[in-house]
Order: sequence, then structure tokens, then C-alpha cells
Amino acid sequence: MQSNIITLNDSQNSKFSEVNTKLPFTLQDLKTAIPAECFQPRVTKSLYYFFRDILIIGLLYAVAYYLDSWFFFPIFWLMQGTMFWALFVVGHDCGHQSFSKHKWLNDLIGHLSHTPILVPYHGWRISHRTHHKNTGHLDNDESWYPLSESHYKQMPLEQKIVRYYAFLLAYPLYLFKRSPNKKGSHFLPNSPLFKPSEKWDVITSTVLWIGMVGLLGYLTYLWGWMWLLKYYAAPYIVFVIWLDLVTFLHHTEPDIPWYRGEEWTFLKGAISSIDRDYGLINHIHHDIGTHVAHHIFLNIPHYNLLKATEAIKPVMGEYFHKSDEPIWKSLWNSWMNCHFVPDTGSKVYYTSNKKLAKG
Repeated sequence: MQSNIITLNDSQNSKFSEVNTKLPFTLQDLKTAIPAECFQPRVTKSLYYFFRDILIIGLLYAVAYYLDSWFFFPIFWLMQGTMFWALFVVGHDCGHQSFSKHKWLNDLIGHLSHTPILVPYHGWRISHRTHHKNTGHLDNDESWYPLSESHYKQMPLEQKIVRYYAFLLAYPLYLFKRSPNKKGSHFLPNSPLFKPSEKWDVITSTVLWIGMVGLLGYLTYLWGWMWLLKYYAAPYIVFVIWLDLVTFLHHTEPDIPWYRGEEWTFLKGAISSIDRDYGLINHIHHDIGTHVAHHIFLNIPHYNLLKATEAIKPVMGEYFHKSDEPIWKSLWNSWMNCHFVPDTGSKVYYTSNKKLAKG
């Protein structure tokens, strides 16, 4: 199985130096600026965050069961869905092999983190790897990439509704159908997403996912549909909203460039992301809003991203993107102004469908 970790050797450094002529820094410049310890995962610290999330989830379930109050359930749904999202981020580290240096431990904790929230760990890990290898590339990126203007015009109404109005609930559909213009399921080993050598990884995650669905079905049979709604479905929906919200905002911004053809390089794509400030939620969901440094160096554990970010800021200068505006405002701005990109051009930006109305 192929690792997500991007390492630097002399040939890669040479390649990036030759290609990134328009950037005033190289990948090696950024790596040198970051303290070496930031790249080193600590098993005890990684496990601490995993077990902390599990403990909080368990406590929330205990309180909700004890109170069994419809006055408390909406609060419980919001809190538990947020914790599901936090647990997903732990599995996200596992998928990047930044949870520890032990592949078996990364995969074990990845499955334990993702299966309970109905994420097929290996299927997601592999498609997410594709996203990171092609971030910012209009043709090859995997998730939350722009549509061209002509494709936007031809897009069926039902697809537009999902893409532009129900996008905060799109993740489950993505697992089965992927994004526009792309085909394949995260559950089938013969999907275009996967290599033949990844067959058994995909099958393993799919079997575990089916087992989790079966368990939920059995518990629903025992305790009823209301139990499913109160204790799982509602928190799961909150989790999906968090996942779609955060990943949408990582890569959707009017001022962030997208690339075609030879204009794209790994480094240009990696810095075509934006850091967001989620306030009190930052620590709860493991600073996942600290996203630029993560895209440049996937092998940095989440708990070292803040330190790494501060180190690369002086090197990147104006090329470092961060928004300090409230999340609701960022969401509104991106939703209203980011609909498609021009059909031509090697470096393009999002534009609004207001352009079509004026035309």
C-alpha cells in the first residue's frame, strides 16, 4: 500500500527548483524553516487525542441516555456531531501516516476512528491521497474543485442543487458517486480510484463499513427508529455538515488560484489552500483549519501544525493565505461568489453566476 507521506530527495528538490520559477521559495526552503521535531509523530500524544475523543463521545452518550430529554437532545446532537468530526480528524492523521511511524497502528486507529462514523477508511484514504497529490489542478484534483463555465451551464438542475445548495450534506453521496465529471465508488475495489494492489485494503474497509451498518440496523430493530434518530442519525448529520463545511472552505475562495496543464506544480497547488479560524472549535477539531502547512507537508501531525505554520509564514509572505473573518461570513462569501472558473487559461479564479445573468 502506498504511503501518503511526501518526502524530499535531491531529485525532487531539483525538480521543484526548476519548475517553480514564479515562486520566490522552494519546497526545501519551507522544509528548512520548520523545526525538525514538527515532522516527528509521538505515539503517546497521538493516542491521547484518540482516547480523549472516545471518552468525550462516551460521556456525551451517557448524559444523553441519563437525561433522555428533548430539551437536551439538540444540544447533544450538536456536541456529539462535532466530536464525530474530531474523531474523523484523528483518522485523517492515520490516513496520512502521521499518527505514528507504525503503519499497522495507523491503520488500526484509522479503522477504529472512521468505521463508527461510516467512513470507509482505506477507500477514503486513497481518494484523499489523490486529492493531496493534485491539489489545485483543475483536471486531476479529487474534491471541491471548480467546474468550468461551460460545464456549469450544461449541468442538470438536480446536480446543481446538490453542488450549490445542498453541498453541506454531500459527503455520503460523494462516497458512492464521487464529484462531478468523475466516476467510481469508495466501496468497490474495481473503482477507477484504486490500483489492483489496493484491492484487499478496499475490501477490508467496505466489509467493516457494512458491518457497522448492520450493527446500526440490528440496534434499530431492537430499540426502534427513534433510538436511531436520537442517538446516531442526528449526530451523524451534524458530522457530515462539519466535514463538508470545513473541506469546502479549505479550497473555495475567490482569491485562491486554480491551475491547468504545465502551469500546475505540486507546490503551487499545495499553497492554493487557506487557513480558517473556527474560534473555540479550533482545539476541539484538532486545528484542522490550519490547512496550508498540512497540504505542503502531509507527514506533520495535527498537533504540530500551528508551530509549522508560524515557521513558514515569513518564508511564504503574501503567498500564505489565511482568513480571520467569521466562518459564517466566509461561507456566505464563497457560496455567493464561487460557482465556476473560465473555460480557458492556465491560472484561473472562481467567478460568480452573476456573470451569466449580466451576459
